[in-house]
Amino acid sequence: MIEVPTRNSLPLLPLLALTTAAFITVLTEALPAGVLPAMSADLGVGESAMGQAVTIYAIGTALAAIPLSAATAGWRRKRLLLAGVAGFAVANTITAVSGVYALTMVGRFAAGVAAGVVWALLAGYARRMAPETLQGKAIAVVMAGIPLALSLGVPAGTFLGELAGWRVTFGVMSAIAVVLIAWIVATVPDHPGQRDGGRIPVRRAVTVPGVAAVLAVTLLFVLAHNILYTYLATFLQRVGLGARVDAVLLVFGIASVLSIVFIGARIDRELRALTLGATVLVGVAAAILAVQAGNALLVYVAVALWGLGWGGVPTLLQTAAGNAGGEAADTAQAALVTLWNAAMAGGGVVGGVLLDAFGPGVFPWSVLVLLVPVLVIVAGARRHGFPVRS
Repeated sequence: MIEVPTRNSLPLLPLLALTTAAFITVLTEALPAGVLPAMSADLGVGESAMGQAVTIYAIGTALAAIPLSAATAGWRRKRLLLAGVAGFAVANTITAVSGVYALTMVGRFAAGVAAGVVWALLAGYARRMAPETLQGKAIAVVMAGIPLALSLGVPAGTFLGELAGWRVTFGVMSAIAVVLIAWIVATVPDHPGQRDGGRIPVRRAVTVPGVAAVLAVTLLFVLAHNILYTYLATFLQRVGLGARVDAVLLVFGIASVLSIVFIGARIDRELRALTLGATVLVGVAAAILAVQAGNALLVYVAVALWGLGWGGVPTLLQTAAGNAGGEAADTAQAALVTLWNAAMAGGGVVGGVLLDAFGPGVFPWSVLVLLVPVLVIVAGARRHGFPVRS
């Protein structure tokens, strides 16, 4: 039964279905970071090559988000959401059964294309299901799927991968996608797509004051995060915590959940301050990781700060893009998804190059270098993008 919101309430069942869609998207994307050594050994390739499983996923999303968003602009939203989730079911099944590196990468690319479809509509879908005064909270509920995937999904997937094999984990994700399809059919309300000619071109959307600043922050912040996160298992092996990847990811994920709960309650009033705070927290975490000298306690402290900073970033940036975009919000969101995943792909590629050239110890330093311009751009976008008054 489809839940209808009142003026002062959110339609939780359908919103939680979108949360689960975000959960599957992030879990599919991030799981190789937890099972990278096992996938590498099983498929007979090096860890830097296997790290490109994240890269190819991100490339699929980056290539798909804008053109598919434009091509399907007239589709009814529920039909499009179902198509994206079905894509995850198929793509994760391919990854689970493949014994060949090339076919695995095809499955990862297909999953990335499905993510491009889902990411481009989630924030807008959540807005349309909620009363105007609660739209920010609706997006926060949906984006909670991201830290939940990191706090519960990736550690659980890593543990299951160690217990029963990484293929089982991808198979379980396919099963979750099938269950989600039934959930969407039963509870999520449908909405029409856009009329012909109603979509604002990307070039015009980027010229809207504030949009370019949000997109630049997205590119730099996500690149910084993914250079380290993609190769986290490799970095932890260097500092003597290779056997505790699941525990480290659990700390990161719990901190991320706390972050999004805190941000969800304040985002409509304090977007700018929260974005500045998130940047500083991730920077402090990277500095600690850069100098921790093998101290396990400091690693856990740094990862907790990293999660507290990063957890709310997707919500912050998607809300900033929607607010700055105005009538061009949907196009700005599609551009954000494209840049987000281009940065993810760049994280895998740049991280692989840095790993081969300098070793894993260079990753935290690269995060610090990239966060400096992020801080400058957010601080400078006082009128548009990250305004002093939300």
